[in-house]
Amino acid sequence: MQTTSPKTAHLPAAPLYAERLELCGARLADIPDLYAFLGDSTAMRFTHCDESFAACRKRVLVHEWFRRRDGFAPWVARLRETGAIIGWGGLYTDPFDPGWGPELGYSLAPAAWDQGFGRELATAALEHARDMTPIKELTAFAHPENVASRKLLLGLGFEPAGFVAAMNRDRFTFRL
Repeated sequence: MQTTSPKTAHLPAAPLYAERLELCGARLADIPDLYAFLGDSTAMRFTHCDESFAACRKRVLVHEWFRRRDGFAPWVARLRETGAIIGWGGLYTDPFDPGWGPELGYSLAPAAWDQGFGRELATAALEHARDMTPIKELTAFAHPENVASRKLLLGLGFEPAGFVAAMNRDRFTFRL
């Protein structure tokens, strides 16, 4: 992963580059492409689905405000080769469900599933957390039936931390 941001930066960061992905903060122009999958109830069946374009816009913009406050927030994941938006995720503190501390999360467009992009995005986020933030522990959640996310988190070294019935999610933790 390449970055030009200093370790203590709390300003909008330059894009990060993984093998096949460019990871950057969201722009207003990105929201229609993000809503195409973040608002798709089938694609988002294991996690939060934005019920409207306005709700997606609000969520993305609130997270961008948190990026300025915390120095991290979900990135827009673009294919380096084409610039196409295929995902959204990374490190964040959830403004809509606070109290869990810094989290790792990721959502991918269905066309990007089963190609290793989730692992690439999550690995870049873990490297960014280690190298560019003061974060000491991350939380992640996966629906019990989301076998791919559970496998990914365990493969990255996350430890199971119990079931959160109110969320219908398994909780995982990772010490940096």
